Amino acid sequence: MVGGGLAGITAALRCADAGAEVTLFEGRSRLGGVAGSFRRAAGDGVLDVDTGQHVFLRCCSAYRGLLDRLGVADLVTLQDRLDIPVHGPGARPGRLRRTGLPAPLHMGAALLGHRPLPLRDRLRLGVAALALRGVDAADPATDAQSFGAWLGAHGQSPRAVDTLWDLVGIATLNERARGASLALAATVFQLGLLTDAAAGDIGWARVPLGRLHDEAARRALREAGVAVRTSTKVRSLHPADQGWQIEVEEEELVMDGVICAVPPPAAHTLLPDGALDLPPGWVEGLGSSPIVNVHVVYDRTVLNTPFAAGIDTPVQWVFDRTGQSGLHRVHPAPAQYLAVSLSAADDVIGEPVAVLRERMLPALVALLPAARDAEVLEFFVTREPHATFRPAPGTAALRPPARTALPGLAVAGAWTATGWPATMEGAVRSGEAAADVLCGSAARTRMTSPGRRSPRTTVRGAA
Repeated sequence: MVGGGLAGITAALRCADAGAEVTLFEGRSRLGGVAGSFRRAAGDGVLDVDTGQHVFLRCCSAYRGLLDRLGVADLVTLQDRLDIPVHGPGARPGRLRRTGLPAPLHMGAALLGHRPLPLRDRLRLGVAALALRGVDAADPATDAQSFGAWLGAHGQSPRAVDTLWDLVGIATLNERARGASLALAATVFQLGLLTDAAAGDIGWARVPLGRLHDEAARRALREAGVAVRTSTKVRSLHPADQGWQIEVEEEELVMDGVICAVPPPAAHTLLPDGALDLPPGWVEGLGSSPIVNVHVVYDRTVLNTPFAAGIDTPVQWVFDRTGQSGLHRVHPAPAQYLAVSLSAADDVIGEPVAVLRERMLPALVALLPAARDAEVLEFFVTREPHATFRPAPGTAALRPPARTALPGLAVAGAWTATGWPATMEGAVRSGEAAADVLCGSAARTRMTSPGRRSPRTTVRGAA
């Protein structure tokens, strides 16, 4: 198993549960990939900081299944009913909240009451939503279209796109409607909002993501018999006479099967020619989209909900991270830690911290009046320049299935052909698909761990 993100963790557990002997290699010191956490000095102590503000939906059945497998389902919260507070500068906060009616009627009251839009635009929202419900997301012709162009053709004004469609779409697709594939956008809205009334209820971790995707994952992998080797980079991957040869630091190991669960550039480097049936330049074609997180600690509470979305502001989404971060170990109550998540952040990924501070603090004051008199105790920025692939029209043709053209080799990752955008759910689904390719039957595939090497395994540089 090459790669210890959610895809690699899922695939390793699934193969181990099928009876395979599995070794997982991860180049970082921790598991979880981009859905992890780290510790940062603050005040006289440390904060637990997530690498991104990751949430999931009730419809994310594969990810929720992974949480169950890791034994941490009790460490997350899931809304009883979708409820998104929406803040705008100088305006009374609104809410996008579903009712108890069946889909798609469950969002009717929220759309009609969406005050940032004039009534005429609000009435048109329902018409477009019903049309989007009928889009065939699996049709290649759908993937070739822009979501923004489709919205315009279905009566959606630029204002409607800015204050509603992009409010949801940017956070889930990591791209604005004008640059996103209609197929991926349709998938998001159909699964999350238009088919099952409860599907879009939002869930989040009540602890640092590292507790879930690193600590709990290591424990589950160990109990399943998986050998986990972090801080171990796989340097090459080649077919061998009876399996696959993997070069790891100063070792050459021979495995019967390999799942490569790494980002596209690394996969392109590691995979042998001909493994993927993709056109030349596919990595550049998939591209990448950045995410920036702005972290602010105030000396008092300024946000009274777990999260909120922003409109007419640089603040896309803001999350209360006070409990997850362990803030009150560092700064006494009522100090509050907020994290502002900026997806599709091409315009700010290279901005200096001082510039972001000058821009974001006044924006937060405009949305959260209690911040006006609050003292800023901490301010820092984290960046993921290549957080996800860019879900542009035509993306589907550049996302390979789990099964490669070479026996004993599968690929995984949220960028593969899951049908989902680059989400935690997509990553877990990809790991399941890759494991099914190699380990669908306990008797079909065996992966050799370093503790039980075949005679062909060699160690280079040994005295």
